[in-house]
Amino acid sequence: MFESLGNKLQDILDRLGRESKLTEAQVKASMREIRMALLEADVNFNVAKDFVAKVSEKAVGQNVLGSLNAGQTVVKLVHDELVDTLGGKTAQPELKTQGNVWFMVGLQGAGKTTSTGKLAAHYKKKGRRVLLVAADTQRPAARDQLEVLGKQVGVPVLKVNDGETPAETKRRLDEYLKTDYRDLVIVDTAGRLQIDEALMDQLAALQTELHPTETLLVIDAMTGQEALNVAQTFDQRVQVSGLVITKMDGDARGGAALSARSVTGKPIYFAGTSEKMTGLDQFHPDRVAGRILGMGDVLGLIERVQEADMKAMEAKKPGDFDLEDLLNQLRQIRKMGPLGDLMKLIPGMSRALPEGFNIDEKQLQRIDAMISSMTVGERRNPKIIDGRRRKRIASGSGVDVQDINKLLKMHEQMKEMMKMLGRMSSGGGKGMRGMKPPKMPNLPPSAMKK
Repeated sequence: MFESLGNKLQDILDRLGRESKLTEAQVKASMREIRMALLEADVNFNVAKDFVAKVSEKAVGQNVLGSLNAGQTVVKLVHDELVDTLGGKTAQPELKTQGNVWFMVGLQGAGKTTSTGKLAAHYKKKGRRVLLVAADTQRPAARDQLEVLGKQVGVPVLKVNDGETPAETKRRLDEYLKTDYRDLVIVDTAGRLQIDEALMDQLAALQTELHPTETLLVIDAMTGQEALNVAQTFDQRVQVSGLVITKMDGDARGGAALSARSVTGKPIYFAGTSEKMTGLDQFHPDRVAGRILGMGDVLGLIERVQEADMKAMEAKKPGDFDLEDLLNQLRQIRKMGPLGDLMKLIPGMSRALPEGFNIDEKQLQRIDAMISSMTVGERRNPKIIDGRRRKRIASGSGVDVQDINKLLKMHEQMKEMMKMLGRMSSGGGKGMRGMKPPKMPNLPPSAMKK
């Protein structure tokens, strides 16, 4: 989402970073460029204006002008202010040992029901006993959709009946909890295509009965500035406690998401990153700021590695790295998400990649198919794969023999790399002396496309 804004800010800051000393005129010119970049990204006018004013004030206050490494200092000031604009410290909904009732509110189409299912999956994984309440009686099939999502993540769903009053909903919920203890109840409330009094009255009545401990407003990042007006109106009527920004993986300019915290004063708890039930991330202002400025998100990458259980990435021995190990590695990496997204978490990688660069996930599936078409003996000892076997494997995986040859060559290169790394770790790098590093493994040509 922030790719266009990030590139512009990085260009501006790169020019500043190369300056050993800065003049006041240079800072003013750069701040004007930053303000324009923010406005073009659909950032709220007042937020953009305050952002630039604060950075300029800090630059003058810290006697940056004329000092050594002035450019780098301004980069840090921009990063710190970006973190503050996004909310400063990471915030999460309050969770007590019991009695947690969360309201999900927002307009139709914002991703409210899907986000409710994602939250259920997220907190079930953390050991919470979650119950979903399908209270959206306005949108056709909304309750059925939540029921499907509940089954998908293994969480029960209590469906509100047509014409049911908030008092009846409260009574039915209490009866359910007496027989099936749940410590987190997430209520998917009704939405509308636009804000109206009937919607707000309905939410207020349900709120009075159920006494939610958190009220999460779901905002569609694609709606731009209108999302901020929606957020303010909901907060005035139902006292929003936090925000969930959806469709952060889209191609919106991102300004509404950047402005949401400043305009509403409410923390952003979560960001929706895909349609999958796992596509919900905690919102970390410092990490998002780092990604916007091309600094990557190493902690985010580490968390994805831990989630994917990368024990399978550890080969038995450097010299025993066979095709079975390669297959395990490939499958574990794919669990971490699209490789293009993973590469952008590496510091500097977003700028290093050419514009439009993409990794074809289908090609990785083809490699999986090729190795899966081999016998266990062939995977563990690729040297036995002669011409006849290569034809059989190619036929079984729907590829050409040339693709099998490239795969085997790639495996040999990776095996050499594993040996080299083994010598480095055991001999403190002494085993590297006089040795030429092998070429990086190459996927078949169609694996990477621009």
